[in-house]
Amino acid sequence: MEPVITRFPPSPTGSLHIGGARTALFNWLYARHHHGTFILRIEDTDLARSTDESIRAILDAMEWLGFDWDEGPYFQTQRFDVYGEYLQKLLDSEHAYYCDCNPEELEARRQEALRQGRKPKYDGCCRTRRLGPGPSRVVRFRCPDAGTTVLNDLIKGPIFFENSELDDLVLQRSDGIPTYNFAVVVDDISMRITHVIRGDDHVNNSPRQILIYQALGAKLPHFGHVPMILGEDRGRLSKRHGATSVMAYKDMGYLPEALVNYLVRLGWSFGDQEIFSREELIEKFNLESIGKAPGVFNPEKLLWLNAHYIKQRPAEELADLLRPILSAQGYPEKTRDYLAKAIQTLQTRSRTLVEMAHAMGFYMVEEVAYEPEAAKKILTPDMEPPFQELIGTLERLAAFDEKGLEAAFRGVVDKLQMKLGKLAQPVRVALTGTTVSPGLFEIMNVLGKETVIHRLRLALGSIRR
Repeated sequence: MEPVITRFPPSPTGSLHIGGARTALFNWLYARHHHGTFILRIEDTDLARSTDESIRAILDAMEWLGFDWDEGPYFQTQRFDVYGEYLQKLLDSEHAYYCDCNPEELEARRQEALRQGRKPKYDGCCRTRRLGPGPSRVVRFRCPDAGTTVLNDLIKGPIFFENSELDDLVLQRSDGIPTYNFAVVVDDISMRITHVIRGDDHVNNSPRQILIYQALGAKLPHFGHVPMILGEDRGRLSKRHGATSVMAYKDMGYLPEALVNYLVRLGWSFGDQEIFSREELIEKFNLESIGKAPGVFNPEKLLWLNAHYIKQRPAEELADLLRPILSAQGYPEKTRDYLAKAIQTLQTRSRTLVEMAHAMGFYMVEEVAYEPEAAKKILTPDMEPPFQELIGTLERLAAFDEKGLEAAFRGVVDKLQMKLGKLAQPVRVALTGTTVSPGLFEIMNVLGKETVIHRLRLALGSIRR
């Protein structure tokens, strides 16, 4: 089998979005599965809209997702000499020609074609004029007038296009910039791309590109067009369905392995398996198992996967990921060990890192603010004696761990002849400010003896007021 070479060619006119990330993933996985080469190419010939900021955002997203590339990034704006060589080949073989029709003339002729019920494509006015280069002249491809171009798609099967329906597309604009369909073919030929895996919005570009390959006498790559991603309302995925930028998901506290796992299942399957390690994906991925129907983006499913991966990550690693989020929320620095202990109490309760950071608030502050209703209802005067007894017991406690804390609590409630819950809930409010939290003894173990007693004393002062 020939060495597999795939590519991902984003346009740097914005961030890397979900659809592009899935395309990158499929190309990356296919190359890794076959021990091939994955190339990153930046298609930046749209000079008016391409920005360095977008390039950096795309590279950051690729690195965050773990899509390492073997070659590149290549930039189309640095390859104009290559395009010029291939363009000259097409001109010399008369598969291309110069055209000086101005936009006003072209529009007038298109409108006339529409009035006559004809397809409003370029009418071939300059085909036989044998023009040379000159100001305001473009280079057009001489499309065959008859015959059929076949796209043998690895996912969709064979698709047929009548050449008579195609246009003499522009290969090079009057400013010397190559057009998309031409530059893509030249890049894929010169980079020896064997498999072009892309979204099915490119299906209509394929016959034009195939004809350019053939005119250049180049071997065709294998094409595979992946169905698009839809929102839950079956409309094309857009901002109205939520975030579409990859890095927005990072900012919302998603883990890259969760997003990768979710994206691969938007169109590809391996039996009923839902959760895959990266190694499993590389081992099992193939093009034959990509479905023909569009994938539907389900935010709840992504949240479920993210929660799963949060549970699986070592707490120490999560501490490093959580630190910048906590800092952005204005919390003071804590040691990695302290954060890891706190995280262990929240891992099974958090769906995103941002959610976890919010839940960690009571671990991060010196004094907690009580929820007014909780304080009014639970921190009542009758809790003064139990709090005094508990503070004294904890001060004498030698082993301040979960086992010792539970024994201390039971000793207090037995002595005062009260139920454990009657004391536990006010203590929870005193330590966290709220009635909902991880296990009480877990919390106390993380906070430590000094902080627990300090917060109980503050609560006791609040009760007495």
